[in-house]
This record gives sequence, C-alpha cells and structure tokens, in this order.
Amino acid sequence: MRGSTNIGPGAAPRRDRLPGAGLRLAGPGVGRRLAGRLLDLALPAACVGCGREGEPLCAACGSALATRLGAPAGVPLGMPSDVPLPLVQLEWCAPFGGVVRAALHALKYAGERRLAVPLGTAAAARWREAGIGGEVLVHVPVHERRRAERGYDQAELIARAAGVALGLPAVPALRRERATVPQFDLGRDRRAENVAAAFAVGAGQRPAVAGRWVVLVDDVVTTGATLVACAGALLDAGAVAVSAMTVAREA
Repeated sequence: MRGSTNIGPGAAPRRDRLPGAGLRLAGPGVGRRLAGRLLDLALPAACVGCGREGEPLCAACGSALATRLGAPAGVPLGMPSDVPLPLVQLEWCAPFGGVVRAALHALKYAGERRLAVPLGTAAAARWREAGIGGEVLVHVPVHERRRAERGYDQAELIARAAGVALGLPAVPALRRERATVPQFDLGRDRRAENVAAAFAVGAGQRPAVAGRWVVLVDDVVTTGATLVACAGALLDAGAVAVSAMTVAREA
C-alpha cells in the first residue's frame, strides 16, 4: 500500500499528532500498547468515510466492504491473472479505493486500531460465503522494526478479528526474515524477487501449521507476490494447503 498519510476527506486525524500522543510514541512494547489503548478510550472514534463521530467506520460507509458479498468465488475484478500458485484460493472484500482505502490507511498509518474489527469481520464474511477449507489463520507479518515503530502489526489485528468471526485460531506462525522494499515502490516484474525467501515459519510454530490447511490474511493484495512467498514458507513447514484472504485487491 502506498505510504501516503493523506487518507481522504472525512478521515480521522492522525492520533500521533494529537495532544498527548507523545505518550503512545514514547516507548516500545507493553507501555506503547497500553498508551494506545488509553488513547482509544480517551478519543472518540470518527468514521473514516464521512467523519461522523461514534464509530471508526459507520454502517453506511462500511457497506463498501461488502462489495463482493454475493459474488461467486473467484470472480475477477478486471485482474490480468488468475489465483497465483501455490495458493489454492484467493478472496477479498472490495477493490482498494475510496472508503476501503481510507480505512486501511487509517489502521496502517494513523494508529486507528479500532478499524481492525470491522475490516477483519468483513474479510471473514466474504470467506464464510466463498472460502473453501481452512483450519488456521496466519497473517502476513511486517518486519520487526516496522512493528516496533507502529506498536502493532495491522495484518495480525485483522487476522485476530477474522478468527473471532470465523471461530478459527489466528496464529503468528510466520516471521519476516529481512526487511524488504515496500512493494508499491516496485514494478510488478520486481515484486516476486523483492520478497523471495523473505518469510519463514519459526521452529516453535511448525506444529501449528504442519498437516493443516492455512488461510493467509493480509490487508491488500496486488500481484500476489507476497502471499506466494508466504505460502511457500508455510508449505515448506508442512502445511497441506494454503489459501489467502485480504480486505482489498488493488489493480
């Protein structure tokens, strides 16, 4: 996803620019997460779509996440390729634009973690309708340095919310072995090379995926190169099959 923090009209302000936000940015780990939760309690949510106070994504604007509900599994949105191997299936909620883009950017760049629940719930709704198989959810991880900067991993939060909705465990089985160039900075032909051998399953997490059908969870998919790299690592660790679901798909 693009690194711009301009998340569109009506979007909630960046919480790291609000009074007291320095508390959240002051330290890593538990203190940082606790400070973020305190801000969640202190600051009223505002819809990223219309700016209405009350919820981070109101029901009217949240309907944008239901774009593909009712569509048969595998219906393309003008995409030039089919599901990339070795993925068994790839599902997503909506095209990457408008309210969906604003919500994902607010979660990823503006610290609005409350959006993980509606985003993860929407992904789960699409998977419940169109997904085949799946025993455990595994998110596509950010690099540890990026996680430390933000205080969380947005894909992990989405996966947890989706897991609750689907009644499936969400397991942090993958780790990113090295920092990679953001995929949006690269052309389609260089993205697979950028993430090659970038992911691995930790030795302690192998029992969680071995012999199981894994569903990868991420925020946005474009070419599928990152999902393919993750799927390869999971299959090497003994997963019997790997599917994927994301909130959005970008053309």
